[in-house]
Amino acid sequence: MSEQMCGWISKIQEFFNRATSALTEEDSGFVPAEGMYSAAHQVNHVADTIHWFIDGGLEHKGFDMDFEAHDRRSRSVSSLTEARANLDAAFERLQKTVAGYSQEDLMVTIPADSPIMPGMPRTAVLSGIDEHTAHHRGSLAVYTRLLGKVPPMPYM
Repeated sequence: MSEQMCGWISKIQEFFNRATSALTEEDSGFVPAEGMYSAAHQVNHVADTIHWFIDGGLEHKGFDMDFEAHDRRSRSVSSLTEARANLDAAFERLQKTVAGYSQEDLMVTIPADSPIMPGMPRTAVLSGIDEHTAHHRGSLAVYTRLLGKVPPMPYM
């Protein structure tokens, strides 16, 4: 099962990277409106959220619900290159974490008192990561269009 999940993780990363590949370093600071995340912030937020899911759902350290701190971390990077490196590191950590679990480990449930995904198996975390990543690649497709570029189809 972990092999299948690692394959799924690779696809999530591949689709995100392809869909956002038209964005360049020069686009790092682009924001559609004041106060919104820049392109770099969005990518960094995806990376931070992968770590959040690993910590809270896979490693059972508890989900950190301090969203103001998450926002500060997301906004701490102004370079798309740096944000993409953070995202690659997050995906690498996710791959290593999942590969280190047996099938039985992956079916262990998230504690019932967890505010996120209570009682669900660890495998549910990948659905959360997939959905969250898809949401932000869609947002970044809009950014790409607003910059006058065409976002590539993620699945081709």
